Amino acid sequence: MRPFRHHHLIRVLEKIEQSALPYDRLLSTYFRENPALGSKDRKWIAETLYALTRWKLLVEAFTPMANDWEKTFAFIDTLDISKLTQDEQWQKLPPHVRVSFPETLYQLLAAAYGDERAQELCLISNTQAPLTLRANTIKCTPEELLSQLTSFAPKSIPEYPQAIQLEKRTNLFTIPAFKEGLFEVQDEGSQKLAELIEAKPGEHVLDYCSGSGGKALAIAPKMQGKGQLYLHDIRQHTLEEARQRFKRAGVENYKIAGDSKGLNPLKGKMDWVVVDAPCTGTGTLRRNPDMKWRFTEEGLREMVSMQREIVEKEVSYLKKTGILVYMNCSMIPAENE
Repeated sequence: MRPFRHHHLIRVLEKIEQSALPYDRLLSTYFRENPALGSKDRKWIAETLYALTRWKLLVEAFTPMANDWEKTFAFIDTLDISKLTQDEQWQKLPPHVRVSFPETLYQLLAAAYGDERAQELCLISNTQAPLTLRANTIKCTPEELLSQLTSFAPKSIPEYPQAIQLEKRTNLFTIPAFKEGLFEVQDEGSQKLAELIEAKPGEHVLDYCSGSGGKALAIAPKMQGKGQLYLHDIRQHTLEEARQRFKRAGVENYKIAGDSKGLNPLKGKMDWVVVDAPCTGTGTLRRNPDMKWRFTEEGLREMVSMQREIVEKEVSYLKKTGILVYMNCSMIPAENE
């Protein structure tokens, strides 16, 4: 079984070298093309790939022989970072190597937060994110959703009223509760941000850079079907996905404002403008560890410039009493100050 899995993981790693696709999409395609892989094989390949990506610099430091896959996979399979941090060899490594982060990105975080906090943030970023759901209170209460998910070992999170975390990872998109629109997959941070947007029934909300509408869906129950949610994004495929999600969730008071024609009539009329700006994604590395290896200072400068342009443009859509809510998924102060 081990050589079989190793063979397929090496093939996946080769494909990654030749592709810019996000890991989840690349893996999904690879697994479809290789039906001989069982569920346990797929789980091991995915988890090992993500671990190799998270701990790339540590792997190189402790298994320096290039392409010695047996040693590499053995190192990852037995890695216990809490024990490794007590290892003398680990303690002698440069700080960015200890936490397996690009040096430039690590130095930015250390300058902003200090070495101790930067190390802590990096180590947290190298852990696997929990699977968190948001109960769709238009259709059910969190307690009712919990009762439908007992086979997945769900638990509520006191700090987040609609949030439910699952101990067992599974393909949730095939279960009845998902098809009935009782929940969305949404992490705690996004839920908290949506909670802070106190949109009231009858108000108008523009979700700029909306993606597939996750935050707008979290805001919708507060509006009780009254007022209007407007979704804008330059990526048409995400807006198509938003339509499907809103239909499943039972939300009807929304419109797609996909281009300037859709946006122009909204100027000066919005009670809320929500800007979830494009960013370096350094706050999402638990789910997207490959993003840290794509980080560049030039890319950061481009992002900051784009973020400023977006904010300056979006102010024009607000009423005089309207509120602009700016957010992104970055830990870098330059993208948030």
